[in-house]
Amino acid sequence: MDPIIFASLTLSLMVASVIDLRSQRIPNLLTMPAALAALAYHLLTQGPQGLWFSLAGLGLGLALMLGPFLFGVMGGGDVKLMGAVGAFVGPQTVLIAFLLTSLAGGAYALLVLARRSGLLAGVLARLRAALYAVSATGEFFYQPAPEGAGLPKLCYGLAIALGAVAAMTRQVLVAGWLVQ
Repeated sequence: MDPIIFASLTLSLMVASVIDLRSQRIPNLLTMPAALAALAYHLLTQGPQGLWFSLAGLGLGLALMLGPFLFGVMGGGDVKLMGAVGAFVGPQTVLIAFLLTSLAGGAYALLVLARRSGLLAGVLARLRAALYAVSATGEFFYQPAPEGAGLPKLCYGLAIALGAVAAMTRQVLVAGWLVQ
């Protein structure tokens, strides 16, 4: 892991998290320059091979978040932020970052729901009903929350930041600095 990549991405993620927590959006003015800077850095330091590495990470980062975005559970800024993460760290590390982000996002969602009385119980009841339906029919049916459920909006930028920094830290601990 390149220390410049680690520091640049961590700083970008910190800014994205603060903006997301304050305004519930992650602006293109942050994600696009970050992704372009990562592409340029990899091209300048490693040539065409570095550019392909960065493009592969960008594409995979976008693809991993596309499904949740299409289901309406993720915002476009979150998708682009994960794409920028991929442009910085490449496809292997962005996959690990996505998995760790999913764990952090799940824990974050449970904490937010637990803070609001009755919401967690309602979500768990719908989850139990879905599991019963899957076990009885063998098919999964997506059942969105009922209108007026009052579910809170999650600022997923924080989960992306936690997952990405954890993935980079893991890479440093396993492989050391300056290893892709």
